Amino acid sequence: MKIRSVHSAVHETMSEAGSVIDPPTVVATCAVVVHNPLAGRGRVEDLDELEVLGSESAAFLVDRCLRVLQALDLNAADVRGYGKGAIIGVDGDREHSAAILHPRFGAPVRVAIGGGVDIIPGTKKVGGLGAPITMPIGNKDDRWVFDDMDAVDISVPDAPHADEIVIALALSCGGRPGARVKKPQ
Repeated sequence: MKIRSVHSAVHETMSEAGSVIDPPTVVATCAVVVHNPLAGRGRVEDLDELEVLGSESAAFLVDRCLRVLQALDLNAADVRGYGKGAIIGVDGDREHSAAILHPRFGAPVRVAIGGGVDIIPGTKKVGGLGAPITMPIGNKDDRWVFDDMDAVDISVPDAPHADEIVIALALSCGGRPGARVKKPQ
C-alpha cells in the first residue's frame, strides 16, 4: 500500500435540537490516500490486487480510528456502528472501489473491534480533488437498530489525484444524537 497521506477526525455531538447529549455521541473517521495501481489501465478483469489493498487499508484505518477513540477514553468495546467509503480518482474505475470495500475489507475491522456480524454499510464514487463522500453508518450487529442509522461526511482537500484512491472508515460510539424514532408496530 503506497500511502500519500492520512486524515483522521473525531465528531462529538454534545447537544442536538436544544437537548444535552450525555454522554456525547462520538464518530471517529479516518481516511487514507493511496496510489491506485490500476489507474489509467482501462477495464482490468483481475481486481485481486485491489481486494488485497482493501484488507490492508481496513487494518490500517481501524487501528487509526481506535487510536482517535482512545484519546477520548473510548475503546473497541464502545463501538456500536460503522461505515466505509472510497473515492476513486478520475483515471480509475468505480469497480475499483467495490473491489476494495467488499470482499476483504470487513474482516480486519471486525477482528479489531471484537465483533460486528452485520454488513459495514458503504458508498463509493469516482471524483476529483476535494470530492466529498457521505458514509452511511449502521449498527455493527443488527442493521435494523434505528438509533445507530446515521451518516458522516468526509473530504480530503487535495485528494484524490487522478491516480489515487481515498479509502475511509467511520466508527460510531453512542448512536445517532437524540435518537427517538420507533420501529413500526
